[in-house]
Amino acid sequence: MLNFDLGGKTVMVTGASRGIGEAAARQFARHGAKVALLARSVKDIDRIAAEIGPDAIAIPCDVSNQEDVEAAVAVTIKTFGRVDIFVGNAGVLQPIVRLADADISAWGRCIDINLKGVMYGMRAVLPAMIAQGHGTILTVSSGAAHSPMEGWSAYCASKAGAYMLTRAADLENRAKGIRVMGLSPGTVATQMQRDIKVSGVNPVSDLDWEDHVPPQWPAQALVWMCSPQSDSHLGKDVSLRDPAVLKAAGLS
Repeated sequence: MLNFDLGGKTVMVTGASRGIGEAAARQFARHGAKVALLARSVKDIDRIAAEIGPDAIAIPCDVSNQEDVEAAVAVTIKTFGRVDIFVGNAGVLQPIVRLADADISAWGRCIDINLKGVMYGMRAVLPAMIAQGHGTILTVSSGAAHSPMEGWSAYCASKAGAYMLTRAADLENRAKGIRVMGLSPGTVATQMQRDIKVSGVNPVSDLDWEDHVPPQWPAQALVWMCSPQSDSHLGKDVSLRDPAVLKAAGLS
């Protein structure tokens, strides 16, 4: 297990009700951090926070709603006194559809969550982080940010935009003590992969469940990304397919 103490730190995780987000919340807590779990699924984050213990809180939040995100940051700071790490994990893949057949509202909803949601989170936490002179902002990225995939135009476009937000946030704030980077986890054994399998669209749907890494892997990588060991990746996407990253994060 990665030996890295986050005692005294506060972490916010969006999309914390399942998959990578849930695993990340639990992993940060294991490393001593206080954790705020954000998601729309109130019952799930209430349960997970209760299982983690008194240093975890559940905050209902729709990341596509700017006021929700700003309120969640305010609650976190009121409860724990600070926010040191923000993990922008919430994301959707749908609609899986070829561009010519795309429903505009569904396509836009993906952008609202995956791109605008990341921007809302960054914008909401940056003032407090800048004021305290340090902070880490992590986005859960994807290989789809860099390569188009059939049927995934909304997802690819939103992830590419979030990657550029990561680069822009790093450019503007690194000198202020803010660390910003993304994690490209590869294919992870979550509900999203089940939806991809059912769609039958593009080669990713041909993968078997055993081909995907467990969500605990990207969760541990996210913890490692909060350490100075990952500073060479600032402003970039960290690839979980990189053997050097796996070794550094204690996953090899």
